[in-house]
Amino acid sequence: MDFSPIFKSLLSLWYLIPLFLFAAIVNSRRFKGILGEFIVNVFAKWKLDKDVYHLIKNVTLPTEDGTTQIDHIIVSVYGLFVVETKNIKGWIFGSTNQKMWTQKIYKHSNKFQNPLHQNYKHTKTLQSILSLEDSQIHSVIVFIGDSEFRTPMPDNVTYGMGYIRYIQSKTEAVISPEQVNEITQIIEEGRLARTFKNHREHVKHVQSIVAEKAKKNLCPKCGSEMVLRETKKGDNKGKPFWGCSAFPKCRNIVAYEN
Repeated sequence: MDFSPIFKSLLSLWYLIPLFLFAAIVNSRRFKGILGEFIVNVFAKWKLDKDVYHLIKNVTLPTEDGTTQIDHIIVSVYGLFVVETKNIKGWIFGSTNQKMWTQKIYKHSNKFQNPLHQNYKHTKTLQSILSLEDSQIHSVIVFIGDSEFRTPMPDNVTYGMGYIRYIQSKTEAVISPEQVNEITQIIEEGRLARTFKNHREHVKHVQSIVAEKAKKNLCPKCGSEMVLRETKKGDNKGKPFWGCSAFPKCRNIVAYEN
């Protein structure tokens, strides 16, 4: 059988290969993260006075147990704003104290870490390094992409340009101009160099944390830890089961398997 016509047809479609590669890159998690950070940077440079607000982006700092990576730090006399970016689509459900938030796209749901909790380590690391008071540092979460909040969110959890409005809502000076310059210098000098090696080591550190958390038995409904309990009544009296530690707020149970 002569396969030459088939090969010729395939060769005639060579131009589709770059399109497939481009589509794969655009839909990758890494690209979406970079795009989200880029959009936040553009908003900051466009709407915030450069003489008042000093933007420092993509900062990796050493910590006692490894490293922590911060998307954006904005230094001003009105405080230090630590900005965490989330490029997520769909309906977003969550509250301040929930460990896990929910992303819902049609009938599919996905759990992800509460970004306020995620950003807590960032703010505390900076607070420790810079000796700042709670009133001088602000955690800010900004969602980028086709997403919509379906539960009430605190003021510092924003969408798109909302994070700019939140920053500009702080009008009381809590840091002196001299401190602004000093803080900016300390962060720039204390950050790890933006090299592939440092980025790879930070990713490895994050992956180890995720793997450690995955070992824990977490509630599939709210993300709290599951604890082993025993049925007190009925035909199953004495039989063990996994119950959510957030009971009675969450009544989810999972069958115990030996």
